[in-house]
Amino acid sequence: MSKQAAVLTVTDLNAGEPCCTPLAQQRLLAESAAVLAPAFKALGDPVRLQLMSMIASADGGEICVCDLTPAFELSGPTISHHLRTLREAGLVDADRRGTWVYYRARPGIMRQLAALLAVTEPAAA
Repeated sequence: MSKQAAVLTVTDLNAGEPCCTPLAQQRLLAESAAVLAPAFKALGDPVRLQLMSMIASADGGEICVCDLTPAFELSGPTISHHLRTLREAGLVDADRRGTWVYYRARPGIMRQLAALLAVTEPAAA
């Protein structure tokens, strides 16, 4: 059996389809790691992780920035910076409605990140 990694085509993270075999099953190729790393990096900050949780769990699937900002002891521009980072990483979408911006999670990329980290328990002997 060859120890070489199987050929993997990096798919569009917007597609919602699994991009790769879980880390616990097969080595991740450099090309795939380069595509996925910005999303993991964005989630590596505690404030952004909390924001992502608030956005993903919002009633109706979206939340206004006006509801996010008061939850933190940070300035509006700092919250905006964190939200922009989540947007640039492809984790959330945003729509401006009048003076407010509404955010919603992108479930496709969240499923891909979760699938990549999936670990199955070995069968009991």
